[in-house]
Amino acid sequence: MRGGGLADLLGKANVHPLELGRVGAAVREGGEVDHHVSGGEAAAAQVEAHGLMARALHGGAQRAANEAGRACDYDAHRGRRSRRAARILTMGLRFYPVILSGGSGTRLWPMSRKLLPKQFLALLSRHTLLQETALRVRPIPGCEPPIVVCNDEQRFLAADQLREIGVQAAPMILEPVGRNTAPAIAVAALAARERSPDALLLVLPSDHTITRPEVFRRDAAAALELASRGYLATFGIVPSAPETGFGYIERGAPLEGGACKVASFREKPDRASAEEFVASGRFLWNSGMFAFSAAKYLDELARLRPEMLAAATKAYSKSVRDLDFLRLERETFAACPSDSIDYAVMEKTADAVVVQSDPGWSDVGTWSALWGISPKDAAGNVALGDVYLRDSGDCYVRSEKRHVSAIGLKDVVVVETEDAVLVAARERSQDVKEAVANLEAKSRTEHISHTRVHRPWGYYESVDAGERFQVKRIMVQPGAALSLQMHHHRAEHWVVVSGTAKVTRGEDQLLVSENESVFIPIGIKHRLENPGKMPLYLIEVQSGGYLGEDDIVRFEDRYQRK
Repeated sequence: MRGGGLADLLGKANVHPLELGRVGAAVREGGEVDHHVSGGEAAAAQVEAHGLMARALHGGAQRAANEAGRACDYDAHRGRRSRRAARILTMGLRFYPVILSGGSGTRLWPMSRKLLPKQFLALLSRHTLLQETALRVRPIPGCEPPIVVCNDEQRFLAADQLREIGVQAAPMILEPVGRNTAPAIAVAALAARERSPDALLLVLPSDHTITRPEVFRRDAAAALELASRGYLATFGIVPSAPETGFGYIERGAPLEGGACKVASFREKPDRASAEEFVASGRFLWNSGMFAFSAAKYLDELARLRPEMLAAATKAYSKSVRDLDFLRLERETFAACPSDSIDYAVMEKTADAVVVQSDPGWSDVGTWSALWGISPKDAAGNVALGDVYLRDSGDCYVRSEKRHVSAIGLKDVVVVETEDAVLVAARERSQDVKEAVANLEAKSRTEHISHTRVHRPWGYYESVDAGERFQVKRIMVQPGAALSLQMHHHRAEHWVVVSGTAKVTRGEDQLLVSENESVFIPIGIKHRLENPGKMPLYLIEVQSGGYLGEDDIVRFEDRYQRK
C-alpha cells in the first residue's frame, strides 16, 4: 500500500512539521528511505523537494502538496524504518543528549574496576562505551552538545575520552555523591532549560551498547517527537528471552505512530513471571533510556517529588565552575533524596509512553551478556588478544597482557589482565561480584584500580614494588604538568625514556632529556612538566618508609585538585 505521502499529509489539518520532514526524506535522500520510490524519481525530485518543504512549512501548503504529489508518494510508516528517515524526523527540533556516567560498578571485573568502570572500556570496538554513546546520537538532526553527568573521580577520564572523538560536553556536571538517576536527570534538565526553555532531552546511560545504531536513531527520533508533544517517552526493548535481570514495561493503549501508553512497570521478575511476560507479547524490557522536554520532567518532579526537585535546584544554583566542569554544591546535593527516575516519576505520571525498539540493545551486565553480542568463530568462541583455543566451544577468552591458551573448554569465561585473572563458568558470570567482595574483605586493591591509573595529565602504571621501594612507568601528555608538590616520606628518582622533561626542584628548573635522570629528595617541592609536542615517558623509582598516594602535599595544581 502506498498511502501516507507528502500530499496526503499536507491535506490534513494541524500537521506537525516533523511529519513533513519525515515524509520528505525519500525525495531528499535519493529514494533510500522508501523502497516504493525509484532512484530515478527521487533524483529528479531531490532539488524540488527542498523548496516544497520550505513552502509547506511557511504557508504554501496546498500548492506544495500538489507539486509534491507528482514528485513522490510513499508509505510513511515503512519509511520510518530506515536510517535516513531518522535523519529527517527531528527536522526543526533541537535536543540535548543527557549521558549518565556516574556508575562505578565492577560487574565486568577484572576489566572494570571502581576507578575504571565499564563505560570507559573499549569492549566491542576501538571506542569505549561512553564514546559509542556520544557518537551514536550525533547523526540525529538537531543534536546539541551532550550534557554529561559523572562523578568527581572520573571527570578527567570522561572529558579526555570525549575529547578524543571531538565531543565537548556542555556542560559536564559533577555529582559530589551518587543520588541515583532522578536527581541526576533533574540537574541536567535545569542546565538544558537555561540554554533553551523548550529544550528536549534524550537521556542515555553511558554503559549500554547498541549493535544496530540506525534502528536506535529512528526510534530516538520518534521518541523525541513524542516528547515535543508533552509525553515522557521511554524505550521498550523487544525481549529475545525471558530475562530475569531486567525490569519490564507493559504496553497499554496504542498511540498514533506505533507507540503505546505505559500500562505498568514491573520489577525484575522471577523466571516463571519472565516467561509469562514474554509469552503474553505485551511486555518489553526496560532499557533505562528516555526522551522528554526538560520543562515537562521538572514539572512532573515538582508535582510528584517536590523535595527532590528543591534539593537538586538548590545544589545546581549553588554550583561552581571548575575548568570545563560544573560542580554541584556538596552539602545540598548530599541531602537530596536518592531515587531512580522510574520510581520517582515514570511509574506515577499519567503521560508515560513507550516506544518499542529492537536496536540490538544490551546493558552489558555480565561477561555472558558480552559473549552474547560479540562476533564469534564457528565454534561459538569469542577470542580477543593473544589467545590460542583448541577443542573449545562457546567460550569468551580475553587476553590483555599475556598469552592465554585454552584447551577442551566449554561455556567458560577467561579474562586476563596484568594483575588478575577470572575463570568462570559462563552461566555463573554474574557471580563475579563474589570475587570482588572477597578482594574487598581482604583489603586488596585489584577491584579498585588497574596497574595503569589515569590522571588528568596522563597516567602512571606500577611496574614493581617491594619493601621500601616502588617502580612506576609515567606518561605525561604534551603540554601537561603534574602539581607542584612535596612528599614527607619518600624520595623519587626519575629517568627519562622518551621526550624531554621540564623539572622544578626546589628553586631550580632544569630540562632532562632522554637517558638522563634527576633525583628528588624527601621534603623538596617539585613539579614534572612536558614542554614538548610528543608524550613524555619516564621511569620513576620511589624509595622511603611510606609510599602511599596520599603522601602528597600540593601547592599549585592547574587541575584544581585538593
